[in-house]
Amino acid sequence: MKRLTSFLLMFCFSLCIILMSFRQSQFFNGTIYDVRVVNGFTDNSSLVLVIWCSSQHNDLGGRALQAGDDFSWSLKTNLWATTLFHCTMKWDQRRTSFEAFQVQRDSQRCAPFRTCFWLVKEDGFYFSNDQVNWKKDFSWS
Repeated sequence: MKRLTSFLLMFCFSLCIILMSFRQSQFFNGTIYDVRVVNGFTDNSSLVLVIWCSSQHNDLGGRALQAGDDFSWSLKTNLWATTLFHCTMKWDQRRTSFEAFQVQRDSQRCAPFRTCFWLVKEDGFYFSNDQVNWKKDFSWS
């Protein structure tokens, strides 16, 4: 009886591990997200928006965006849920930095399609996961 109980416990434990690995494969393998930052200025024909983004292990470089231009990339989250992409923006005399993607903050709000959109305007930075409903997250200052 003791051997049967031990066998059943080991079997149940193994089955749980297998089922968890199938169900939580994105947790172990990482989840892919798409991030897009759009220059949403209405009148900056002579001034570009300069953006430079990076993570701890990946420098995406810089871009100069005219009105309507965008800067996009894909990323894969890590096992420790510490994935972070940081961007520095410069427009005219204004300069600020923000976290374009932080896994603990964005894993739920970028759902269901795992897309994170940022619209940079004169009065601040707006977030959306569908490019229809925008919420102002913070101002330039």
